[in-house]
Amino acid sequence: MAAPLQVGDVAPDWSFKDATDASFSMASWPDKVLLINYVDPDESELNEPFNEAMRAARESGLLLDTDYMGLGIVDCAATWKPDVLIRSIAGSKAEQYKRTVLFDYDATLRKAWDLKEDSANIILLDKNHVVRYISRGKIDDEQIASVVQMAIDLQTGNHGQ
Repeated sequence: MAAPLQVGDVAPDWSFKDATDASFSMASWPDKVLLINYVDPDESELNEPFNEAMRAARESGLLLDTDYMGLGIVDCAATWKPDVLIRSIAGSKAEQYKRTVLFDYDATLRKAWDLKEDSANIILLDKNHVVRYISRGKIDDEQIASVVQMAIDLQTGNHGQ
């Protein structure tokens, strides 16, 4: 296994499919700050306060769809739930957050990036796909505002790169 993904690393690319079998990779969103929410379906609520804060920032216009993309990648290998149920649950989350949800059936990304199994992982990438923040597990409530602000700043290049 490669070294764990860390802040300052350029994130290796990946390719996964959504519920319609359309393929996506990081290159699908060029020149955008990417927030990747890599989640075990059994732990989908773990970072709900953070996800709500990010949604509020989008709805208030602080995070712009022209410069920012948040997406979920479901760690299907980490659960007992059948894929058809996972796709249904993920579809409702995609609708709720107006975001793309992709499926990692073999834990490819978890293994490649050394993400936490049976948990929720948050990875914030700048427009050059450099890791600016990573959380393997629950984000502390005290950190939520600073991570949201970091995503906002990364859109305009105001964060130290």
